[in-house]
Amino acid sequence: MYTPPAFAVEDTTALYEMMRQCRLANFVTATPDGPIATSLPMFLDEAEGERGVLYAHLARPNPQWQAPVVGHGLAVFMGPDAYVTPSWYASKAEHGKVVPTWNYTAVHATGPVEFFEEAERLFEVVSRLTGIHEASRSLPWAVTDAPEAYVKAQLRGIV
Repeated sequence: MYTPPAFAVEDTTALYEMMRQCRLANFVTATPDGPIATSLPMFLDEAEGERGVLYAHLARPNPQWQAPVVGHGLAVFMGPDAYVTPSWYASKAEHGKVVPTWNYTAVHATGPVEFFEEAERLFEVVSRLTGIHEASRSLPWAVTDAPEAYVKAQLRGIV
């Protein structure tokens, strides 16, 4: 992503916070047949890897996990955005040399992609994702609230 130097964020802590705030990312992989993208809730485990590891899950029927990945994957976290009208600039009245723009925040995270099918690892991922998204609720739901046989069946449907 092209980022003018004046707008680049290099602070890892700030980038991680932006990723936590966005919650949903577009997961993009390049394949021999072209790019594939899926919108996924993701979480970052900052303790893993050199700069952290992102986790999510895909539905087993989603072809993205079966297509050979060319290079690294890309997770695009889009934050708040807004149109900026030239009418807001004082210089519009002075000389009229203004144009519209768009203000936005985004984090593009890249790295190697690993798909896995082990039920224990998948259970951990969905449990952590659920915990993150349920944490603010007065009565948070947990994966373990569902019947064990049902959870096992659902885990067979994801990677």
